[in-house]
Amino acid sequence: MKKPARLDVDAILDDPGTRIIVCCGAGGVGKTTTAAALGLRAAERGRCAVVLTVDPARRLAQSMGLTELDNTPRLVSSPEGDGQLYAMMLDMKRTFDEIIEAHADPERARQILSNPFYQSLSSSFSGTQEYMAMEKLGQLRRSDEWDLIIVDTPPSRSALDFLDAPERLGRFLDGRFIKLLTAPAKAGGRSAFRLLNAGFGLMAGAMTKLLGAQVIKDLQTFVSALDAVFGGFRQRAEMTYRLLQAPGTAFVVVAAPERDAMREASYFVERLAEERMPLAGLVVNRVHESPAPALSAARSAAAAEDLESRGEHEFTAAVLRLHAGRMQLAARESREQEHFVSAHPTVPVVQVRAMSEDVHDLSGLRQIGTLLATA
Repeated sequence: MKKPARLDVDAILDDPGTRIIVCCGAGGVGKTTTAAALGLRAAERGRCAVVLTVDPARRLAQSMGLTELDNTPRLVSSPEGDGQLYAMMLDMKRTFDEIIEAHADPERARQILSNPFYQSLSSSFSGTQEYMAMEKLGQLRRSDEWDLIIVDTPPSRSALDFLDAPERLGRFLDGRFIKLLTAPAKAGGRSAFRLLNAGFGLMAGAMTKLLGAQVIKDLQTFVSALDAVFGGFRQRAEMTYRLLQAPGTAFVVVAAPERDAMREASYFVERLAEERMPLAGLVVNRVHESPAPALSAARSAAAAEDLESRGEHEFTAAVLRLHAGRMQLAARESREQEHFVSAHPTVPVVQVRAMSEDVHDLSGLRQIGTLLATA
């Protein structure tokens, strides 16, 4: 089988036209580590980079020697290179609050922020995290403080949900229930409530009976207060979506050499193609290799069996068994990667060998970055 093109990581990082790198893939494949390693290598090659993680795990902060990350980019001290590296972790609710405060007058902002429905929506509404990731990415890009933004997305297929955020928000805002609730405010005053009751008396009565008058009032207040702000939400999300399609963006799909993860990688590649998003290539993490590839699994197992049958060299036999198992694992991983390459022969690929221990500091991230660039 023809080998795929190698993903040239340094060419992407060194290109001043590359402004956004989005790392996506299934859960547990090393996206956070890959994003952090790319950020560190970019900084040490002269870029001013910020890594945004929307994964609630704290691994990014720990690996960068920080006690914690929050919604504000934090400078990561690095002794090498001329660039700078910042890191942050998306605070979904805080980002939502900042948008309200920036795009509503103080009184309206106070009404929204104190409303119980807003507090619930900003913390747990389906899709809010992905939408806020879009908002934060747009904010970082518009600020122009960093010449490279690296996004570490949530695990599994939700990693691409932020592509659907504008449409999902639009469906929510255009839904019948929301229009029903905004009708009084749009029609104006008490007459509007009479109009609402005349047109939707049965439904309004049932809702009030089911939820209570105060709940309905809180919900109507919340929706009418947000009505003027939502249009800006939609517009900015669509601008960020177009930004993701622009030539300055590079999507990096991250996978492990396992069946499920490689299938997810295929899904991501196909979805990105559908959305016309610029794919840079595939990173395959934790690939197992052997220091003695010339010794096959079959020969190693046979030699171990021979030694064991004679009761000799137990330690050597154990090493041979271990080598046979490693070669079998490497063969399985190779087959899984071949399936991906067969389906996507034009996608550049880079392999990162499995490390002997977890990455937990800048030195480990630097090693991963070197492997990404020179594998």
